[in-house]
Amino acid sequence: MSYSVKRINEAIRSDPAAFAQECDERFAKKVEHAAGKIAEHRAESHVILLSGPSGSGKTTTALKIEEKLEEMGIETHTISMDDYFNTLDPETVPRNREGAVDYESPFCLDIQLLNRHFAMLDRGEVIYVPKYEFARQMRSDILSRPMRLGKDEMAIFEGIHALNDIIVGKNPKAFKLYIAARSDILNEDGSLLFDKSWIRLCRRLVRDFKFRGSDASFTLKMWENVRRGERLYISPYKENADIMFDSSLALSASALKPFAVPLLEKLPRGKYPVVEDILRAYEKIEPLEEKYIPARSLSREFIGGSPYDNH
Repeated sequence: MSYSVKRINEAIRSDPAAFAQECDERFAKKVEHAAGKIAEHRAESHVILLSGPSGSGKTTTALKIEEKLEEMGIETHTISMDDYFNTLDPETVPRNREGAVDYESPFCLDIQLLNRHFAMLDRGEVIYVPKYEFARQMRSDILSRPMRLGKDEMAIFEGIHALNDIIVGKNPKAFKLYIAARSDILNEDGSLLFDKSWIRLCRRLVRDFKFRGSDASFTLKMWENVRRGERLYISPYKENADIMFDSSLALSASALKPFAVPLLEKLPRGKYPVVEDILRAYEKIEPLEEKYIPARSLSREFIGGSPYDNH
């Protein structure tokens, strides 16, 4: 699927609030469809595995599915697989070709514990969900919390490695979702204007700035390793999914523009070719003011103001 920049710009100029609402409603229909399929599958497994690359909107999507399932009377819990990271051990941590810690590797996770917890949940047993303290780069057992699923309860485990064979292979009955920005924005002549991967990059750099105070150079330095991790550890396993989500809403680039462009313009010109390409593309895309974006929109995960921020 792809979006027409002409249609996007016309919609923003004529009625930006209606355009934003329409985008939100289209995504809500995808969530409703997924929730329905999950509900039909719940007799097979209580576990839902949700994966996707960085900037795909996994957290908000998981929480939206949780809400929809609960509307259907199915109590649901969302767990970040980041809490299953191993305590960092310099001697055993995975490393990339340059010798740096490979934070994108699935072997940074405690795979054995995850698989054991999935099996225990399906048997109705109590597990203790760990808590990873990123500031100290260690997993805390003290902060762990108990969880047991009843007959009609479900648990969504979201993380970049949720569909990896080392997890899916041990949990074939779990319901599996893959989410990623999968749509480009095209010029009037059908040529590419804004690549789908740029949506995720802009989402990430805006989020890094909003929530961490990091500038665009920090995000760009990390981006190549992130993309390498996607090619090695995420994309090869997307076909394991029962449902694939496209999270590149028609408004995505426009909603990000007021935040992304100032961050990108602060960078040294010519240092990052992709930045020059993005800025040229943004010259042709109308911005969408934040005030028009619904509070529960997927875009809020990246620009802020989401009710899911404190989940």
